[in-house]
Amino acid sequence: MKIMIVDDELAIRDALGRKLRREGFDTVLCGDGHEGLRAFQAERPDLVVLDIVMPNGMDGLRLCRRIREMKDTPVMLLSAQAITEDDIIEGLNAGADEYLIKPVRLNEFVARVQAMLRRAQATAAPEAPLTYNDGWLLIDTGRRTVSVNDEAVHLTPREFRLLALLFSRSGRVVTQREILQNVWGHEYLDDVYYPRVYISQLRRKIERDPADPRYIQTEHRIGYRFEKQDAPQYGA
Repeated sequence: MKIMIVDDELAIRDALGRKLRREGFDTVLCGDGHEGLRAFQAERPDLVVLDIVMPNGMDGLRLCRRIREMKDTPVMLLSAQAITEDDIIEGLNAGADEYLIKPVRLNEFVARVQAMLRRAQATAAPEAPLTYNDGWLLIDTGRRTVSVNDEAVHLTPREFRLLALLFSRSGRVVTQREILQNVWGHEYLDDVYYPRVYISQLRRKIERDPADPRYIQTEHRIGYRFEKQDAPQYGA
């Protein structure tokens, strides 16, 4: 599979590229966002790694947005500073799938790339497609569509996987560990902030009042639970 790395630091992109090639990947290495955009259009990589801070008016977030306009290719952002929840939300809004902090540990980097590729290839829906419609929220896991109040809602692939997981276990608590294992992979079991941030994003997209959610309930220090609603009451 082909991985594109866009980073203006030559030493970093060369080191990451060498490691990926030793692991059997093809690589495309670019020194800035404009070069990365041209390469993405020409090479159609299976996964993209973007440094956030880059020169010449095309940083990683802007390039990520441009990529998202064309395709749902998995995108990893590289950050030179500690990641906050606001950083993750900004990356999510740009269309990124995850962050990794520099300096990058090469073995962890490869493990995360492999996990992202596995998740991109796997279906998010349960084995038997499920549907739900209460008049406000419609979920169709077979078609991979979500609508709110008859308006189509765009979810990122990972957001959809998370919603599909919770919905498939309606009425049951799904632990944070189960969420990380099923939606991100076992390489992410220590990244406990991911479920919290993604749940917040999902609530913003599907709940009538994200501050008083009805669908996605929090079980404090345990996990989350999807609760179906009565159509006449909730859709009124």
